[in-house]
Amino acid sequence: MKVKFVLTMDDLVVNENEIDQLVLDWESDVNQEEILELSHNWITSKNFLTKRMDGLTRVGESSLTIEPLEEEEDAQY
Repeated sequence: MKVKFVLTMDDLVVNENEIDQLVLDWESDVNQEEILELSHNWITSKNFLTKRMDGLTRVGESSLTIEPLEEEEDAQY
């Protein structure tokens, strides 16, 4: 399934630089199990982002949105 991820991070510090807000978006092919695992890890892991992103030492509020894209593509045809 093709999905779009949107990661929004507020009040972060990357390589000692303070950033008010950073929004990253990307598309990926993932299955339902991968989405559930990612969602579970996002919710339950302390410091989920700082453990995975080089240079990120602090992040305030953050959100991850996962939107299916296949339905949009099917609707166009």
